[in-house]
Amino acid sequence: MVTAENVQQDRERQAGWVLGITGASGAVYGVRLAEELLSRGIPVHFVISDAGWRVLKEELGWDVTRRTEALERRFGGMAGPFRYHSNADIGASIASGSFRTKGMVIAPCSMGTLSGIARAASDNLMERAADVMLKEGRKLILLPRETPLHAVHLQHMLTLAQMGVRIVPAMPAFYFGPQTLADAVDFVVGKLLDQMDIPHRLFRRWGEDDEHDN
Repeated sequence: MVTAENVQQDRERQAGWVLGITGASGAVYGVRLAEELLSRGIPVHFVISDAGWRVLKEELGWDVTRRTEALERRFGGMAGPFRYHSNADIGASIASGSFRTKGMVIAPCSMGTLSGIARAASDNLMERAADVMLKEGRKLILLPRETPLHAVHLQHMLTLAQMGVRIVPAMPAFYFGPQTLADAVDFVVGKLLDQMDIPHRLFRRWGEDDEHDN
């Protein structure tokens, strides 16, 4: 029996998330987040800049000669569907507010992309899709990966934060006792999932070991 609740749940599942990957170091964060989303059956719309593809090659050893095939090799067969949109395709579905999505995450987010979003530049699909999230009141979550930061970086972050954008710097914690680099990456990805309201067990939360029944 089809109910209104079932229809709404189906729409939410189909909406999915937009996932941007820029040329900032830390492509592993975007890849790991995509794994978590797709393993849950959550649709993903990829937007990857040219510099982002270069970082995927340099940091993770991907063969990016054929970009769609590269994503198929990494994520094909997972529970959730995904689609790749060229960053040059300003007329892609995700460039319109009428196309339903839950929101957008850019991980990692370069300072150039962050600046473009703060200025509403919309010079490419990544910036335009982010602008759509802002104008439609949807979630926009940025994972900036740069150090040190100068005043203009910080000013742009403040501008976006005041507009409701969630700024989640790539800052792994150590209180949970990470043993590997993958543990540190999972902590940061877990913080992104928290902002997306997606339950996970990627790291041990502070105080979990201290909670006992009286």
